[in-house]
Amino acid sequence: MKSHNPWEVAVNRRELLKRAGVAALVSAMGSTGSSFVIAPAGSDSSRIRESFDFGWKFGRGDFPDAWNAAFSDSNWKSVDLPHDWSIEGPFSEKEPAGAVGGYLPTGIGWYRKRFHLPNSYKDKQLTIDFDGVYQNSEVWINNHYLGKRPYGYIPFFYDLTPHSNLETENVITVKVDNSRQTNCRWYSGSGIYRHVWLLSTNRLHVAHWGTFVTSPFVSRDAATLQIKTTIKNETRNSASCTLTTNILDAEGKAIQSAEASQEVAANGEYEFVQQVRVMNPHLWSVGHSYLYKVRSTVHEQNQVIDEYDTLMGIREAIFDADKGFLLNVLRRHRCMWLQERWFLFLSESMDRQARPTHLSTLELEG
Repeated sequence: MKSHNPWEVAVNRRELLKRAGVAALVSAMGSTGSSFVIAPAGSDSSRIRESFDFGWKFGRGDFPDAWNAAFSDSNWKSVDLPHDWSIEGPFSEKEPAGAVGGYLPTGIGWYRKRFHLPNSYKDKQLTIDFDGVYQNSEVWINNHYLGKRPYGYIPFFYDLTPHSNLETENVITVKVDNSRQTNCRWYSGSGIYRHVWLLSTNRLHVAHWGTFVTSPFVSRDAATLQIKTTIKNETRNSASCTLTTNILDAEGKAIQSAEASQEVAANGEYEFVQQVRVMNPHLWSVGHSYLYKVRSTVHEQNQVIDEYDTLMGIREAIFDADKGFLLNVLRRHRCMWLQERWFLFLSESMDRQARPTHLSTLELEG
């Protein structure tokens, strides 16, 4: 029998995240609606990325004082993310989104989340990652304005370190403004429609989205990879570090590596540029989507202080005015449409795991 218990559903979602290898974020809901970020067992990891999806409050409408931590959201709806308030209705022909918006409501909505941080986060760099908010979002933490992200089909992040508390409760607030209609050619929905993550690293670490991998030369016999890696030092003192870059195949076996050392200035950053050669590469293609992993490991005083993985595919893509689009020297004429909110990442540096893309494809061999 299907359960209608919302708490059971929430637990099942947490279990799914655990099985996917994501560190669990456990929420203990009390009278204040506050949650506790619990560091995973054995959480001496240099980099922890936790789900921040659970235990939010949502208010539909405009609440000009909701950015204030003291604002009472006790009457707001409890939600987990991702969340789309438009789909909840009701339908009306008078809605300004019209037919393209499914005659569903848009407008303004607010999200708030209370949480505590464990002492293990002391001296850590804290970042909040939003995979997608539609649209024109503004974010505050503990009454501090973090910024505005115009539009809605793009991920973004903010540094929480200067404004987060270990001793007292934290309150993060997100305003979403989808009131200017119409603004899309299809149904967009409204709200925090994708996942949110809390990232913890050491103060010396690979920068956010800090790797960029290209393949200056590709053939079926060998490929040259260039890896640019930005290391940030967010401490008050300069730091000497060593960057080891390993190329892993789909089975996780290291097939090539490079290493370099550099002193990074206090509150500064440095971009390492390394090259490796991969023999007999598996070339990425539409029918053979083989992915390698670039593992960036940062050492300071012989200790691992950060480890960051980047998925990438080795391929040669050529756009030619006469021959069209050439992929690995196979000619393909292609029409593509992106559907809904899915992004097509053609970059050879992918910060997060490959996500599914709805793709309508027309191929003509020539």
